[in-house]
Amino acid sequence: MVRTWQLATGAAAVGCVLAAGAVAAAGPWDSGQRKAEREWAAARSPAGGAHHEGTAPGPPRTRPEPAPSAPDVLAALGVPDAAALRAPRPRTPSADAPAEPQRKPSRQLARELSRKLDPLLADPGLGPVRTASVVDAATGESLYSRGARSQMTPASTIKIATATAVLAALGPDHRIETAVAAPPPRPGAATTEITLVGGGDATLDEKRLGTLAERTATALRGRGAASVRLVYDASRFSGPARHPIGPNGNIAPVSALMLNQGRLDGSLRGPAPRSADPARDTADAFVRLLAEHGVEAAADPVPGRAPAAARPLASVASAPLSALVERMLTYSDNDLAEALARQTALAAGEQASFAGAERAVTAQLAALGLDVKAARFADGSGLSRRDRVSAGLLTALLARAAEPGRPELRPVLTGLPVAGFSGTLEQRYAGGPPATAAGTGLVRAKTGTLTGVDTLAGAVVAPDGRLLAFAFLTGDSPSPYTTRPALDRLAAALAS
Repeated sequence: MVRTWQLATGAAAVGCVLAAGAVAAAGPWDSGQRKAEREWAAARSPAGGAHHEGTAPGPPRTRPEPAPSAPDVLAALGVPDAAALRAPRPRTPSADAPAEPQRKPSRQLARELSRKLDPLLADPGLGPVRTASVVDAATGESLYSRGARSQMTPASTIKIATATAVLAALGPDHRIETAVAAPPPRPGAATTEITLVGGGDATLDEKRLGTLAERTATALRGRGAASVRLVYDASRFSGPARHPIGPNGNIAPVSALMLNQGRLDGSLRGPAPRSADPARDTADAFVRLLAEHGVEAAADPVPGRAPAAARPLASVASAPLSALVERMLTYSDNDLAEALARQTALAAGEQASFAGAERAVTAQLAALGLDVKAARFADGSGLSRRDRVSAGLLTALLARAAEPGRPELRPVLTGLPVAGFSGTLEQRYAGGPPATAAGTGLVRAKTGTLTGVDTLAGAVVAPDGRLLAFAFLTGDSPSPYTTRPALDRLAAALAS
């Protein structure tokens, strides 16, 4: 059972970064995760990414009891006492208030973790190959290690590396633009050629494309243009567009110009039928939106590039990178992950391809002082089985994100799904047996699943107030219906 004082500790760690005073200061708290959680609660949309569905069939479970570590989730759900959870804690505790937990010496905590985790890690439901790492996020000190240096297929937990690399390369305030360019107006010309230039924003939706069309139409009317010829430019990304896994509902062809992630069924996340040519489909949609604003196209859109004399006509920007990273992690968004890996490549002067992104991510993480010599980042999403990451590297990444001197990396932690509440952990923990339910609202973690692979990496506040970063990776796992609950028990054990 979770103690009252422990829940208070969890409440104080809404961002997962208040333990030990390690990250009590900086961080873009409201840029994405809290907003993302509110949007999730309002939309009740299914989780995204590959193979992240719930662990058991059947109707949705009853909503769990309030978890004070996620008050903004509760507010969106309409929990009556959610506002009270936000109230400042009294500076002077009352006489009957529980005492603050006393931090244990690291050696004592390490011994306790061994006694607690060893039997859980031996669960046959995890399969024959399993590795683990638990570190003190404030210091990076290893507290539990079982094969922590072994390179494993990480599945979607590799998105933690993708997130860290792009934030370090570009910063949390960076935005990705989609623009329209045109050459200087020619007197008497009946038709104006304009170019729709994709900047690599995988979150471009109908609303923002409509805004771009409206701004473009306004600019064209100022020029007296009667009609346009549209060229669309997706050249910012290079190399094969199709992920090596081939056509798949979990990811569209990777394009610098795409609308609604190439989804053809109106869905927001999760597997879906995908466009074979996202850039062309986006251009077609842009022509339609221009027509709604009184600008007709003289011909069908064609691929190409803006002429050298072209100048910006209109543009729209994505949400800040901090929000994009949090969305990617919360919903295990594969399209966004590949786009952000390519943004890292562009920042490094590499080609924005699978190969260029791998080189850039590897170099960026090495520049952060992380040991990536044996790691492999074949893609940014974790759909590739050629990816190789150790449990130790994942916990090192999480510890970097918790460092007080690196506030730009904080979205790596704030974007992690909340157990029982958001993203790919929405249907896990809550309503399960006590050993698992103890982690509800306290565990924040990135999930990862491919056939035969299940992984979990994140952060949790221990009973002594310490922030722990953990990673549990399995290979040749027998079934997600046995492996995921076993992983959840491991993470929940850290909270209880």
